[in-house]
Amino acid sequence: MNIFDIVIVVLVIILIGLNIYLIIKLNKRNNVKDSLDFIERLGKFEINIMKEFSSFKDSINDKLDLKLNEINNKVSARIDENFEKTNKTFTNVLERLTKIDEAQKKIDNLSVDIVSLENILTDKKTRGIFGEVNLYNILKNVFGEKNDLIYKTQYHLSNGTIADAVVFAPEPLKTIAIDSKFPLENYRVMVDKNKSDESRSIASKQFKLDVKKHIDDISSKYIIEGETSNQAMMFIPAEAIFAEINAYHPDLVEYAYRKRVWLTSPTTLISTLTMILMIIQNIERDKYTSIIHEELNKLGIEFSRFKERFDKLSKSILTVNKDVEAFNITTEKIKKKFDTISSAKIEDDKVIEVEEIK
Repeated sequence: MNIFDIVIVVLVIILIGLNIYLIIKLNKRNNVKDSLDFIERLGKFEINIMKEFSSFKDSINDKLDLKLNEINNKVSARIDENFEKTNKTFTNVLERLTKIDEAQKKIDNLSVDIVSLENILTDKKTRGIFGEVNLYNILKNVFGEKNDLIYKTQYHLSNGTIADAVVFAPEPLKTIAIDSKFPLENYRVMVDKNKSDESRSIASKQFKLDVKKHIDDISSKYIIEGETSNQAMMFIPAEAIFAEINAYHPDLVEYAYRKRVWLTSPTTLISTLTMILMIIQNIERDKYTSIIHEELNKLGIEFSRFKERFDKLSKSILTVNKDVEAFNITTEKIKKKFDTISSAKIEDDKVIEVEEIK
């Protein structure tokens, strides 16, 4: 039973009580006819009240149903929207978890690769190959692949040595030899803080000897008077070793300078080669600029000749144009005479004089 049914029951009870009360009052007055009339009117009134209340109840019910439907629709829409957002959130979370899982796998693979690289670098021969491959990739990235006009790899020199690579730089640099060196063993011990101070000190001294030996080899093998530049490059494929030398061993830098050997890392080598490439391009551009200037001068001479000949042709055209105008005047005069002759009148076999055309 809802609230409207309860209200109806209460009204009915009130009306019944009111009827009983009135009947009792009327009976006391002994006016039966008035009582019956009143009861009849009261019954009609009760019926009208019930009809009005029923109509009101139906209207309220309709409005409540409409409002409840609107609320249900809004709640359903909100639930659908929240579900969609939640679904997207879960989807994004799953995607991120998938990416995290992929990243973790890559990290695991990278760890394996690092261990493999560590094993490779422990061997001196494979370490040398690693440095040469890095050197070749840098040359290819800066100058292009197989650009023999600017650089060559495994270049044979006249003294029987083979440089890892040479760069054919413009004068006065000439041919610059580049050799890859990777002094790693003693460097590892030198920077390992788990080692004793004595071991690290010994490794530091040995590291300096290793670097000096590499500098001496490059200076003696790859600097040839009249064939190469008076300087050569030592390529160190590890940025950390190059930074260690420049930061904590300035005596090695000074020693390399005296031996005319440039110490380079991957980053500094790229910068150096890029600078050489810019010099070569500027020289080529200047060379073609002089050629273009020379051709423009020749074109200027030819244009002067063209102008001179065109002026002569213009004069000839003007002369011909004047002759054509005079010819047109004569033609017009002749035409007018023919027109006059054609319009002349003949009388008595005599020709009437026609005004002479001037």
